[in-house]
Amino acid sequence: MSLAKNVEFLRHLPKLNGFTGLGIYGRSTSPEAGSPLAEISGFGTNPGALKMFAFVPEQLLPARALVVVLHGCGQTAAGYDFGTGWSTLAKRYGFALLMPEQQASNNANTCFNWFNPGDIARGRGEAASIRQMVARMIADHKIDPRRIFITGLSAGGAMTSAMLAVYPEVFAGGAIIAGLPYGIASNVREALGGMMQSTSRPAGKLGDLVRKASKHRGPWPKVSVWHGSADRTVNPGNANEIVKQWLDVHGLPAEPMSIGEVDGHPREVWWNADGETVVESYTITDMAHGTPLGLAGNDERYGAEGAFLIEAGISSSYHIANFFGLTERVSPTSEAARPAQAPKIVPSAATESLQSSDLAARLWSRTHKPVRQHKPAPREPTRRGIDVGGVITRALTAAGLMK
Repeated sequence: MSLAKNVEFLRHLPKLNGFTGLGIYGRSTSPEAGSPLAEISGFGTNPGALKMFAFVPEQLLPARALVVVLHGCGQTAAGYDFGTGWSTLAKRYGFALLMPEQQASNNANTCFNWFNPGDIARGRGEAASIRQMVARMIADHKIDPRRIFITGLSAGGAMTSAMLAVYPEVFAGGAIIAGLPYGIASNVREALGGMMQSTSRPAGKLGDLVRKASKHRGPWPKVSVWHGSADRTVNPGNANEIVKQWLDVHGLPAEPMSIGEVDGHPREVWWNADGETVVESYTITDMAHGTPLGLAGNDERYGAEGAFLIEAGISSSYHIANFFGLTERVSPTSEAARPAQAPKIVPSAATESLQSSDLAARLWSRTHKPVRQHKPAPREPTRRGIDVGGVITRALTAAGLMK
């Protein structure tokens, strides 16, 4: 993106001692500094020593939903919210927003420690802190425990993978942007290797990592996966591995049930026997490492370009909210037609491998169950005992081709 756009993005961010910049801005975020997020203390023992920020619009829908949003390395809760537009979506569609924030005392580049066993185990570290924040939001705002979702970018995306694995009973769904599968790294060296090479693993072994993370045996959260095909920080092959992991957990076949495009980008979809979309994957063509931005289905824009917030012609925040089922019960001023369904093609060979030193520099210095949204009919639905007529009817209705 242009220097002018980056400067404009940073201009809107809260200042710390009169200085703004990637990796330090907004660490003392407050509503007075221009962010709608409010810091909340006293949410539990906080074993991961994280900060809690939240935004609750004046009007929450009767079935109160919560979205947990995890920023990437070098970012803050307020900065990532400004760039992605989540608080704007929350206000428009009447759901609560929780944005945990990493502290430099835990990680010098404010990355969530997604590779540290002490931070991604049930009841421990940062994962436990985020769980305590969710409990505080449920108590304070009468959140519907069946409508809690989580999403994140990069290290926040990898931490999203961890939260879905260790607390699957808490989350109805999650969206992982430029992240990694759960359980593939237990130290910095393995984390760097996973980011650079994205080793292919058997689906069963990936699924076992999730199943062994808790005593939960289902139902499992639905998962949306987003990745740029030109990402040189986190190898795009990780998107395939995340999809494999959750397809195995859900007991779904590797072959997608529908393939198409949304706003010009490939999307693949898998649904269960009830016709619910439970796994979807977007490949954002030619996009580097970051969260994709663009016009939403109602021709509105959420968020603003900045570091690792990339104009790609598609609003990931809006489509993720739609996947979570949060854009359906809206005021009369809301949405137009829903977007078309589509696939993911993740060309792992589309990116060049980075040298470990370069990757480390990028990681630690620069960045450190409601919805039924399936439009195309499955190609071979009978192989899983799906009600073919019912699925086709729902698909055509969702696509606006049948009333």
